[in-house]
Amino acid sequence: MNMATKIILGYYLVLNLVLLITMGIDKMRAAHKEWRVPESTLFIMSLLGGAIGGFGGMFLFHHKTKKPAFYIIYAAALVLHLALLYFIFTKIIQL
Repeated sequence: MNMATKIILGYYLVLNLVLLITMGIDKMRAAHKEWRVPESTLFIMSLLGGAIGGFGGMFLFHHKTKKPAFYIIYAAALVLHLALLYFIFTKIIQL
């Protein structure tokens, strides 16, 4: 595996873990009526590549599951990034 591949995969791994953890923190804060993570922050993290972590957080913590916008944005971000990764690894970086 070349360095570019490691960097790209590392980026996605870290971002997805950060969003997963952020969803858990937001759920915990919601339960305690404390300051919350803005929804826009969760959406931006998803659009930057953390959609898998976002979906994981939704189902693992049962958080934001009644809000259709989260399903739509996370799904769109996931499709976008899968297409982007396909393009990068087939057209730019030869594995």
